[in-house]
This record gives sequence, structure tokens and C-alpha cells, in this order.
Amino acid sequence: MEFVKAFLVGGVICALVQILMDKTKLMPGRIMVMLVVTGTILGAVGLYEPFAEWGGAGATVPLLGFGNTLWKGVKEAIAEDGFLGVFKGGFTSSSAGIAGALIFGYLGSILFKPKMK
Repeated sequence: MEFVKAFLVGGVICALVQILMDKTKLMPGRIMVMLVVTGTILGAVGLYEPFAEWGGAGATVPLLGFGNTLWKGVKEAIAEDGFLGVFKGGFTSSSAGIAGALIFGYLGSILFKPKMK
């Protein structure tokens, strides 16, 4: 049942974003930034953790989860290093996900040989 709930939560988030893309003239890059910032704000006010516990991977995998990961990293780094943590906390907490995206994106480009249109 946990997989079904994660699928439904992630699907609802994606459907809402698709509606936002279809009904507004916002560019996809701006919508992506809005999702990351929304995840950060929800994490800062304490609403994201209960939502992530309830929604599972459906709530943590989309860009909302990335924003929350950045927030948690910055919060922990500020507690340890003070003001310098504002600059390094997000990189520390999200480095594994970013590295994975780069590595798998590169491997995908090697395997499938993309061409410019």
C-alpha cells in the first residue's frame, strides 16, 4: 500500500505542475525553481517533514524534496559553522543526488548518442 500512496502523491504533484504549465505562460525553468523554493519554504516552516513521512517517495523524489534537502543541509551547516553554512550546507546535503544525476545523464548520452535538432 505504501507504493500506491507514493505513486498517487507523486502523480498529484506532477498533475498540478502540468496544469500550472498548461494554464499559465510560465516557462518550465521558472516552474522548476518555484517547486524547489516551495519545498524549501515548506521545510523551513515545518510542514514538509510530516507530508514527506505520509507521502513517502512520492513526496521526496520530486523537486519539492530537493528544496527540502537543500533547506535541511543549510540548517545543519548553520548550526555547525555559523554564517558560512549558508553557502556550503546545500551543496553538502545534495551532492550525492547532483552527482548521480550528472553521472547517469552522461552515461545516457553515451549509450543513446543524442543529436541536436
